[in-house]
Amino acid sequence: MLLKFADLLVYQWIGLDPESRFGGAVHFFVYDTLKIFLLLAVMIFAIGFIRTYLAEDKLKRWMSAGGLWSNGVAALFGAITPFCSCSSIPIFISLLKAGVPLGVTFSFLITSPIINEYLVILMASEFGIPITIAYITSGMFIGTVAGAILGRMKLERFLEKDITTSAPLDKQTVEHNFVSRIQYGYTEALSVIRQIWLWVLVGVAIGAFIHNYVPQETIHRLMEATGIFSVPIATLLGVPMYGSCAAIVPVAVVLFEKGIPLGTALAFMMAMAALSLPEAIMLRRTMRLPLIALFFAITTLAIILTGYLLNELAGIL
Repeated sequence: MLLKFADLLVYQWIGLDPESRFGGAVHFFVYDTLKIFLLLAVMIFAIGFIRTYLAEDKLKRWMSAGGLWSNGVAALFGAITPFCSCSSIPIFISLLKAGVPLGVTFSFLITSPIINEYLVILMASEFGIPITIAYITSGMFIGTVAGAILGRMKLERFLEKDITTSAPLDKQTVEHNFVSRIQYGYTEALSVIRQIWLWVLVGVAIGAFIHNYVPQETIHRLMEATGIFSVPIATLLGVPMYGSCAAIVPVAVVLFEKGIPLGTALAFMMAMAALSLPEAIMLRRTMRLPLIALFFAITTLAIILTGYLLNELAGIL
């Protein structure tokens, strides 16, 4: 239905030539934009509704229990929160102040921007379910293991003094009824779409341009030139950049379709989502530079290794 509407709008009402590159690019933009926003509205509403059944005070207590289990719970909590790398920092700080161990809070900080509902929705619609599951599993693994490694290193001495002052965990739990759950889901969908709509349009526009104007041979030549180093190069290029996964997912899809290996495209997307220069600047409020550098280094290495693994698994996904 959406495809027919896009055909009607672009080729009949606007009158663009379906055989031209420009007509194809506009059609790609209109169809993908409509599809993405429809999926986002429906799925974020559903996920927001389900999230009202999760008691945040219990999650905080589980995260304080210790061991790898706590890192896994923190990574799961990060996965169900719709935040970018910078937006995750206030919750990261609140968890630290509540006495949650440093390594556990890092598991949340790493996973939250890598996995969120709108990214999963976009990936499932563009890459398919198997690749999306592999991405979610990889993101959870990176957050859990990297956080556990950082926690074992006993780095609390690098935190700012006011951050290490613990406060009691919040025992208040919001009581929901069916109507309030519906309202929460609606508000969540509206809030998220308001935050990312521009990124979606930018990402789809870039993807439409690459899809219709960049020859596949050019992409292949680029990959042949970088060879085995394509994954670390893609990751290091993504680290200093800052943007929403809503923008980068359509670009990653087109790059993959043009011949960029799966793991390379997803490593770039992970690095851009999980690590950024603005995030490093904001983290300086809570910790000293050695800890920030170590956090970035371990997370970057984990993303690179995951990229190589996904490239090896690409044939069976």
